[in-house]
Amino acid sequence: MKSLVHCVLRAATLALSLTGASAYAQNAICYNCPPEWADWGTQLQAIKKATGITVPADNKNSGQSLASIAAEKGNPVADVVYYGVTFGIQAAQDGLVQNYKPQHWDQIPAGMKDPDGKWFAIHSGTLGLMVNVDALDGKPVPRSWADLLKPEYKGMVGYLDPASAFVGYVGAVAINRALGGTPDNFDPALKWFKDMKANQPIVPKQTAYARVLSGEIPILIDYDFNAYRAKYKDHSNVEFVIPAEGTIAVPYVMSLVANAPHADNGKKVLDFTLSDAGQAIWANAFLRPVRPEAMSAEAQKKFLPEAEYARAGTVDYVKMAEGQRAFSQRYAKEVN
Repeated sequence: MKSLVHCVLRAATLALSLTGASAYAQNAICYNCPPEWADWGTQLQAIKKATGITVPADNKNSGQSLASIAAEKGNPVADVVYYGVTFGIQAAQDGLVQNYKPQHWDQIPAGMKDPDGKWFAIHSGTLGLMVNVDALDGKPVPRSWADLLKPEYKGMVGYLDPASAFVGYVGAVAINRALGGTPDNFDPALKWFKDMKANQPIVPKQTAYARVLSGEIPILIDYDFNAYRAKYKDHSNVEFVIPAEGTIAVPYVMSLVANAPHADNGKKVLDFTLSDAGQAIWANAFLRPVRPEAMSAEAQKKFLPEAEYARAGTVDYVKMAEGQRAFSQRYAKEVN
């Protein structure tokens, strides 16, 4: 009798184990897939529905994700990672990601992907000014980088730390380019940040979307997609401004982690982000999908006119990545 009971218990335990293993096998771990950013929440739900693969939300930023896959190189946890393009380039250089050319690879423009598939763009954003008009207390909406230095905006301008946050560094590159700098000469941007100190800027460490909506930060140097989300989804009196001197657009990219524990599932996740359905989700979240044909006419109407976007250029993203560490060191020394 004891032997029979023992056999039944062993069978039940094995069944539970196999069930758990099966469920776990249907997972893929993505670093930096926060539900409140770029509408990853909707994207993760769509991935689950289309593929059966569960991808838990993850709130790391680009820098934290790169640091994590580096620390875990000998025993990887993540399968895929999403980050700003400079971090993707660094991950490739450090041997932290592996080659994978997802479905629709040929439709990704050159310059928006690593030739071997170590990283590739899924969407992009244009940097500018996210302005809570009501929080300006009657002051005019600023229209240029120079405007932000005016005393009337003292204590009203925010930006993420350019020495540590990707969007902060994008801001520095955009300002530098607009004011005549080059990838090898960040003097114009550093002077701008030094001058800005007199205006007592707000420099949060983490995303500040909610602080703009509340009016705590009336003007934030941020992406167009966050401003459009505030306007059309949260119905706030927010305006997006592309500065008169110009700005840049930058891609966000994904990679398959080297020796990913669930590489096959990770590949399916990456495929979906570039599918018609996945790209449409990005477009409906006000991002520029890397496959522009996925953007509907209705989604396009919510962006500023193309004449405004003509002031948004691109840069050599490899050089941008190469210059990030040196800029961060100079910023920490000269501005902070």
